[in-house]
Amino acid sequence: MKSNRQPHERHETILKQLEQDARVSVSQLAQALDVSEMTVRRDLEVMEQSGILQRVHGGAVTAQSLSYEPPFAMRSMRQVDAKQRIGKAAAAMIREGETLILDAGTTTIEIARSLKGRRNLRVLTLSLRIADLLADETELTLLLPGGVCRPGERSLVGSSAENALREFSFDTFFMTLGGISVDAGVTEYNQEDAAIKRAAFANSRRRIAVSDSSKLGKTAFARICSLEQLDILITDKQAPRDIVKAIRAAGVEVILA
Repeated sequence: MKSNRQPHERHETILKQLEQDARVSVSQLAQALDVSEMTVRRDLEVMEQSGILQRVHGGAVTAQSLSYEPPFAMRSMRQVDAKQRIGKAAAAMIREGETLILDAGTTTIEIARSLKGRRNLRVLTLSLRIADLLADETELTLLLPGGVCRPGERSLVGSSAENALREFSFDTFFMTLGGISVDAGVTEYNQEDAAIKRAAFANSRRRIAVSDSSKLGKTAFARICSLEQLDILITDKQAPRDIVKAIRAAGVEVILA
């Protein structure tokens, strides 16, 4: 009997194997996933079309240097279940009448999905993907700050977007990140992303970071804020206990979804 894993679960397993070995073979993946080699080849084809990997004879290799920001398509296949739980937990914290900023990222997309059907909220998003999700929600007021769109990410950055954020005061900012650690604080891969997050951070009353546990203990290139400036971190139950303890000791409430 073959495995009944969903495609996103198989893709996540393939990604983990690529990150570990930089190269995977069709036969090894078929055995590890308990599926046919034809199924693996179809998975690799889909992942190649998204820019996640490159197919080679008998398997695939990673398409990205691991020292740079993984592409959106790759990140969207990681920790899918955890991000869905985080998204639901985050949306449950929002009360009717609030104003909020949704950062661009794969986890905030799950928050947006959980906000569909809600009423009387003003939502400014830095993501064109999230804007598309919420554009037809008649009970929500959707705002876009303008700025420059980052290809692939479809996030809004630049001085125009930063200036637009300074025109308002928001109740809650849900922020994604590249890494979070006690020493380095909250960091991001891209300088422009870090700058727009700092602008959103400065104009929000409550600052909530949302991240799956793979980002905990990691440091990316550009600094957003110190750990002590965060109010809440929502992550998943696989988060290392020692890191969670250290973050809580810094005064940040940690919610495990």
